[in-house]
Amino acid sequence: MPKKPTLLVATRNAHKTEEIRQMLAGSYMVEDLNGKDFPEVEETGTTFLANAKLKAQEISKLTSGVILSDDSGLEVDALNGDPGVYSSRYAGTDGDNEANNTKLMTEMAKLPDGTSRTARFRCVMVLAQNGEELAHFSGAVEGSIISELTGDGGFGYDPLFIPDGYEKTFAQLGDTVKNTLSHRANALNQAAEWLSENS
Repeated sequence: MPKKPTLLVATRNAHKTEEIRQMLAGSYMVEDLNGKDFPEVEETGTTFLANAKLKAQEISKLTSGVILSDDSGLEVDALNGDPGVYSSRYAGTDGDNEANNTKLMTEMAKLPDGTSRTARFRCVMVLAQNGEELAHFSGAVEGSIISELTGDGGFGYDPLFIPDGYEKTFAQLGDTVKNTLSHRANALNQAAEWLSENS
């Protein structure tokens, strides 16, 4: 039986890694930076693409093979696209999902009644090797923000986001459904197709 190729994801977010692993359905050995001696790459970009490129290129300089990076977040129309690239540190501390969700609910509650609550999750993925970008891909899923946390699954803003065409949040729909329609699934499908055609 042929050995599966390894795909190193430039992240220490175990939730993100597991989503990517599930979506690739066993076609790759998916690893991330946890437990590995790689430096932190500071996300100084002002766009998802810029941050994804920073991570992919810097890590790909330090190891062989193709590196996949992902930068993603939530864009709320009534908040002028915030939290956007600052989604994971919206409330100040990187990765504090509870504080980020609380801040989002607080900011949405300040808006006048009847304000549109439309939003989208956006994901940009970059493939890089030897410090150079090979390709990049973008995916998005449209939806709306509700006023209170609903559901126990997922991570990040999933308990506040209902994708268009559904009546449940990402946190209620579960991984199987989410991973067929999410922003990350959209971008990853494109990346996987590129890898299959160029490997």
